Amino acid sequence: MKTIKLRALEPSDLEFLYQVENDANNWLVSQTNQLFSYYTLEEYISQAHLDLYTAKQQRWVICEKKTNERLGFIDLFDFDARNRRVGVGILIAEEQNRGKGYASQALAKIIEYCFSYQNLHQIYANIITDNDASISLFSKFGFQKTGVKKDWIQVGNIYKDEAFFQLINMPPTPPPKGKLISFEDYFIFSNKKDS
Repeated sequence: MKTIKLRALEPSDLEFLYQVENDANNWLVSQTNQLFSYYTLEEYISQAHLDLYTAKQQRWVICEKKTNERLGFIDLFDFDARNRRVGVGILIAEEQNRGKGYASQALAKIIEYCFSYQNLHQIYANIITDNDASISLFSKFGFQKTGVKKDWIQVGNIYKDEAFFQLINMPPTPPPKGKLISFEDYFIFSNKKDS
């Protein structure tokens, strides 16, 4: 199996981004229903340097590690700093590249990034209930289905249900006699005895 890497969007990704965003076959999972212009996508790329706290979203290009071939995107969206949560979405662009483990590798990297580097409490995903491949992928990483939005997504003349999956970052249990000093310093405990 080929190994992937995640990297930030660059100006040279414009054509790939344009093709993926304007492919109507992807609109169901991206909740898009209109074409994007080159100008709009150039502006989007020009803002890609902003961090998660500023932009409330981030997008990475999923690339094959050795050849740098672009395979798709993984996005963090609707970042909520106060509640330390973010949504995640993955798209492998070409059908022939799906089912090869690329999305799995990307999701593993993004979970580590969210929990280890951004110290988030949870990551969530919205998945149409008949998307077995995505349900299997997220379930493999411990995402739990916590709800279903009935008739949520219109596809032609029918409506499909969308499931809500969550992965909660459970902190270790503090020492029994420890006393939490501050929320930000979760792992720093005082040595004072309880009164």
